[in-house]
Amino acid sequence: MIHLGFPVKVLDVAGLKSHDTRRWRNDPHLSVSLAYLRDTLGYLRQQEIHFYRLSPELAPYATHPDFPQFHNQIAECQRELAAVGEIARADGVRLSVHPGQYVVLNAPEEQLAERARREVIHQARLLGAMGLGPEAVVVLHVGGVYGDHRAARERFVRQVEMLSLEARRRLAVENDDHRFSVDDCLWIHGRTGLPLTFDYLHFRSNNPEGMSLVEALACCLATWPANVPPKVHFSSPRTAMVVIEQRDAMSDRVRRRTRAPQPTQHADYVDPFAFTDFLRAAWSTELPDFDVMLEVKARDLALLRLREDMARFAPDMARRLV
Repeated sequence: MIHLGFPVKVLDVAGLKSHDTRRWRNDPHLSVSLAYLRDTLGYLRQQEIHFYRLSPELAPYATHPDFPQFHNQIAECQRELAAVGEIARADGVRLSVHPGQYVVLNAPEEQLAERARREVIHQARLLGAMGLGPEAVVVLHVGGVYGDHRAARERFVRQVEMLSLEARRRLAVENDDHRFSVDDCLWIHGRTGLPLTFDYLHFRSNNPEGMSLVEALACCLATWPANVPPKVHFSSPRTAMVVIEQRDAMSDRVRRRTRAPQPTQHADYVDPFAFTDFLRAAWSTELPDFDVMLEVKARDLALLRLREDMARFAPDMARRLV
């Protein structure tokens, strides 16, 4: 069976928030985010969705160096975290988190790298405080190249070794769309043992070694422990043209121009035919089952639509999706 998931924001229900978005002056807090998360888990239960990516800002400013007053939120919310984790486990919901693009573990500047380490450690502690199992992972990209591809990989490995044991046990590495390929991530796995999250669109965009889809997927799936379902990201490339509006300050007229989308951009919804081909390729070689995070702009709406599309176009496969 394959669990389909979506990231962070629920779109099907108006007003359902993913986390406390208030600015620091208004004293945002993890306790507020957890109340929102309980509501989201209720929505997941109604829709029978069993995979969800948490907001990386669940605990606002928790690692910000200028706001130490926010640094103890996990300790302050032990009961609430445990309660939310119990709900997720009871409902069979797999939770994960993906820190933002500014969390760069292999940054050459120690100050930036140290901030990234603090953030990864914090996210792992958060998942641990919920009492979640090893399937709840912190997914991270390798980071920047900074003019030396090999040195950047090696620096990532050194930074991983500086993490807490809890953080290393939670961390998973994802291939990206133009810097670090699946082969690069396999190199990192060989030195750290970290599992690899295979990203379909990134692989299509960045595969200089010419690996086949099945080969790359199989290599990534094999990096996961036997008791943990592998995690895969899937998205379709955006094909709709981009409309740009510019207002003329003198005439107040709006001028519109269009440009082609970038093939690395995520689409709003999932191409069901490409998804079907992807699953058939995986299942034809008897690869182990995996969970699929849909990285699409329509979030839960895209997941629900994909279920309908699969039931219509590939009913034999739809039965294996939950």
